[in-house]
Amino acid sequence: MKVLACYSFKGGVGKTAAAVNLAYRAAQSGYRTLLIDLDPQGASSFYFRVRPDSGSKWTKQTFEESDVLLTQIRESDYSNLDLIPAQRSLRHLDILLKQTGSRETVLRRLLKKISHDYDLILLDCPPSISRLAENLFIAADLILVPVIPTPLSERTYDQLVQFFKDKDYDRKKLLPFFSMVDARKQLHQKTAVAMRQRYKRILRHAIPYSTDVERMGVHRAPIDLFARGRQANRAYLALWEEIEQHL
Repeated sequence: MKVLACYSFKGGVGKTAAAVNLAYRAAQSGYRTLLIDLDPQGASSFYFRVRPDSGSKWTKQTFEESDVLLTQIRESDYSNLDLIPAQRSLRHLDILLKQTGSRETVLRRLLKKISHDYDLILLDCPPSISRLAENLFIAADLILVPVIPTPLSERTYDQLVQFFKDKDYDRKKLLPFFSMVDARKQLHQKTAVAMRQRYKRILRHAIPYSTDVERMGVHRAPIDLFARGRQANRAYLALWEEIEQHL
């Protein structure tokens, strides 16, 4: 079982769209996939039309007894793909993690306990540097980081790399990829070239800026379901195939 985290502490970079389309692609490729929506905004859950039970929530007991988390798993409309949908209690997840007294390893242990039914667990993460984020950095085998090729987004990624250095986390886990790329903009072109020179692990395939990504909110489905022949859908397929080589 492998754990992928789709993470950025900068919002609006296409993180959730990537999590949804990559989870779908993994499932279509035959991986028994579990997508865990850890972002209180619940966009991944919205796209997949999955809601939590009204009484379910994350508590300290969730981290101590894996059966509690197992009860939150819901089937999606697609084969091989299950979800743990987001809920409001995720707003307090940092407090709960602090109460466990297990520092940064509690999430890794929890995911290991529920991993027997899955080949791949994909985490859609909230945009923050927090106790939860540090748990994610340890629990994940690979951390997919969408980066818009602009100076501000580049700076955010630089800060993430520096954080990994300061905390002595494994920087080889970081797999950045360019997102929301407008090939007509010279700034995007120049920033992408400069970043590729500095960071050799940036994935080859990028996700273009596309109205089809925005239309996911209208169709509430992965792009492949309503724009199969379009550029953005082909880009997510190519990105998934490249990521799969790293698993």
